Amino acid sequence: MSVLELSPADQYVVVSGDTPLAEVYAALPEGLYPPFPPVELPGGVGGLVERGGFGQTYFFPADVLGLTFETPSGRRISAGGRVVKNVQGYDLVRPFVGSFGWLGRALEVVLRLRPARAAALWRYRRAGEVRPRFVWEAEGERLAFHYGHPRELARAGFDEALALEGPLDYRPWFPHGMGPAEEGPLRDDRWAWADGAPPPEPDAVFARIARALDGGGA
Repeated sequence: MSVLELSPADQYVVVSGDTPLAEVYAALPEGLYPPFPPVELPGGVGGLVERGGFGQTYFFPADVLGLTFETPSGRRISAGGRVVKNVQGYDLVRPFVGSFGWLGRALEVVLRLRPARAAALWRYRRAGEVRPRFVWEAEGERLAFHYGHPRELARAGFDEALALEGPLDYRPWFPHGMGPAEEGPLRDDRWAWADGAPPPEPDAVFARIARALDGGGA
């Protein structure tokens, strides 16, 4: 197991960056959910964080409480912590989330867990009063995952006849890595995701941050 620490009371889990997403789900007690749907993607939790999440319809970086990462030159940097109000000085967690490897690779990640009484994964045929927490498209088919009060699932458009069993494993679709593109077999609100697609180029300000963290100065 690559789950390093689990605190149901404080609602967080600490995992190594290479932990498969399905392994996180398997390690959690009933009623607690991580900030990603029950899917398997290349790169495990570290890859997910470096890509900025997958399928979420909310602000994903807020659910990454802390991390330790290694810069391209080998510097080891820790940021954040194990509780929500843990930032002192510069917040390096949010710049890292969605950095596509320009700041380095995630070695250890602290994820916030959310409590819920019910959860469902289904083929998303109709919009409800509540938008599901996760919505994405897989080879042209819309899917959704939501957790909350049982009545909230119906308000999010859940239909028992359209339910699916997770986790869904998309890793075979990306033998050369998962990157953002105009077209690809997976799509969420941010990107289409394609096999072997390169990461987006950082802007000038972000590039300066990356150089400074890597020991190259501003």
